[in-house]
Amino acid sequence: MGKITIVLDAMGGDNAPHEICKGALDACGTYEDLELVLAGDEEKVRACIEPAASGVRNRISVVHASETIAMDEQPANAVRRKRNSSLRLAMEMVRSGEAQGCISAGNTGAIVAGGVLVVGRLKGIDRPALGVTLPTIERPTFLLDVGATVRCRAESLYQFARMGNVYSKKIMGIGQPAVALLANGTEEIKGDETVAEARELLSEASLNFKGYVEGDDIVWGRADVVVCDGFMGNVILKFGEGLMYGARSIIREEMGNRLLSKVGVLFMIPMIKSLWARFNYEKYGGTPLLGVRGAIFKAHGRSKAPAIFGALSTARNFIIKGGVDQIREELGE
Repeated sequence: MGKITIVLDAMGGDNAPHEICKGALDACGTYEDLELVLAGDEEKVRACIEPAASGVRNRISVVHASETIAMDEQPANAVRRKRNSSLRLAMEMVRSGEAQGCISAGNTGAIVAGGVLVVGRLKGIDRPALGVTLPTIERPTFLLDVGATVRCRAESLYQFARMGNVYSKKIMGIGQPAVALLANGTEEIKGDETVAEARELLSEASLNFKGYVEGDDIVWGRADVVVCDGFMGNVILKFGEGLMYGARSIIREEMGNRLLSKVGVLFMIPMIKSLWARFNYEKYGGTPLLGVRGAIFKAHGRSKAPAIFGALSTARNFIIKGGVDQIREELGE
């Protein structure tokens, strides 16, 4: 499909701009069809990319932004007020067609607000959803929403399910994705009024709808797409992330306290590396904001270069496979 242009918010996230720029350089070195734009403080950004080989550096341009949206700012107000912020400029490039996608590791609420206020929603979508690919025991599961829309109506959950189905089928390559609603039990009597109403809507839809799943079903990958409101999805995501890092910390501590463990771990290193690679979020990198008229991706706030590379890989794949048009066509049906 020719060149793919993606703009990065170079000032978003805890490790900006150095790690953002490093991830961009790594991605350009891997994908020859990528052309990247870095929006941010021009002096700082150019200092980060200057050491790169000319063949890579020539496919990266810089757009100067004199403002940055901080993590603790009120999202919608910041997007409206800071018109020269790195995030706002990145979103405007997507809206104008200068870029096909945008990635930011910055303020989640501002990314969602920018997607809605600047890029715009797709027709037929009331609220956008952030979806994340979770590495589970059996198979990857696509969970949405994980923070874009905190409280949802039944119609929004229904729309999330349809968008998640498209993403799982067209982007992740799942033939007939199993779609489920997250609830406090698998019986039909479970769930609050909103979830129960969404179940009725989905039962009549042309999806492979499996009813309700519980939180532990996500771990085992018992559905390809799991749908919930943004409040619950974000809690699940953060709990899972904390549990993973907490378990790794405990294992390290216990091994450090025992001599035999120190010796035995030498033989376990390949297994530990394989296990970490299997559940490492960095290989998935970006979380798509579905329901807007552009490929908008949220990277983790703590993202370093490998996670930015992963986000760029995911966004590139989404663009190549026409993710936005696929969702538009699904909604048109």
